[in-house]
Amino acid sequence: MTTTTHGERGKVTVPDLGRMKALEQRITMITAYDATFARLVDLAGVDMILVGDSVGMVVQGTANTIPVELDEMAYHVRLVSRSQPKAMIVGDLPFGSYQVSPQQAVESSIRLMKEGAECVKLEGGMVMADTIQAITRVDIPVVGHIGLTPQSYHRMGGHKVQGKKSGFEAGGRERLLEDAHAVEQAGAFAVVIEGIPRDLAKEITQKLSIPTIGIGAGPDCDGQVLVLHDVLGLSELSLKFTKQYADLRNAAIQATEAFVSEVREGIWPDDAHSFH
Repeated sequence: MTTTTHGERGKVTVPDLGRMKALEQRITMITAYDATFARLVDLAGVDMILVGDSVGMVVQGTANTIPVELDEMAYHVRLVSRSQPKAMIVGDLPFGSYQVSPQQAVESSIRLMKEGAECVKLEGGMVMADTIQAITRVDIPVVGHIGLTPQSYHRMGGHKVQGKKSGFEAGGRERLLEDAHAVEQAGAFAVVIEGIPRDLAKEITQKLSIPTIGIGAGPDCDGQVLVLHDVLGLSELSLKFTKQYADLRNAAIQATEAFVSEVREGIWPDDAHSFH
C-alpha cells in the first residue's frame, strides 16, 4: 500500500493496517454513504471508508442510529462499493442485526460482504466477544467499537462520554480496559474508541496490538475517524469532538439561492445553455 494518488496507491488491506500501527503511521477513516462521496474521499487518500449507521442521523434525519435497518445498510454499502475505492470499505452492522445471536451476526455480516464490504464493524466489548469470534471464524474481518457506543443510546441516557469514572460496570474505566482486551482476544483486527478521556484512550492504544481508531478520544490513538458531513460543514450540529474543515452547508444554500433567483428573473437558462 502507498499513500500517493488514487491511481498509484494499492488497495488497503487488513495486514496494511496492522503494519501501519507497527510503523506508527496514523490511520484515517471517514464515513461515506454513496458512490459520489466515496470517490471524493478516496481521491483524498483516506485509508478506510466507514459506511456507518450514522446514515440514520445525517441522511435519514433520525434522532439516533437505532432505527437503521440491515437492508438500508446493505443498500449504502452497495453504493459505496460501486466507486471501487482503494480505501477499505467498512460495513456497519446496525442495531438488531447481530445482538440476537452469533449466528444472526454471521448472517448479517455475510449480507454486507456480498454487497461489497471488506470488513464489518459492530459495537460492544466483553458481551460481544463470542459474536466477534463467530464472525472472524468464517474469515470476515471485524472492527470493534467500544466506549460511547451510539446503539446504547438509551442505556447511556444519550450520547455521553464514557470511562470518566472508575468501575467495572458498563461505561466504567476498568470495564473499558476489559472491553478493549476482549475485542482484541476475540479476533477483531482494529477497534474504534469513541467518547472517552484522552488518557484512557492512550492507555488502551498502548496495551493493544491491534490499531485503535479514535473519535472523541484524543490524539493518541493509532488513527482517527470523523463523519463526513461534520468534516464538510454540512451538519447543523457543532460537537466538541468534531472539526469543520469546510463550509459546504452555506455554500450549498448560496448556490441554490442563486439558481432560484436566476430562474425567477428569467436569466436561466440563457441562450448558450439552450438547444437550437
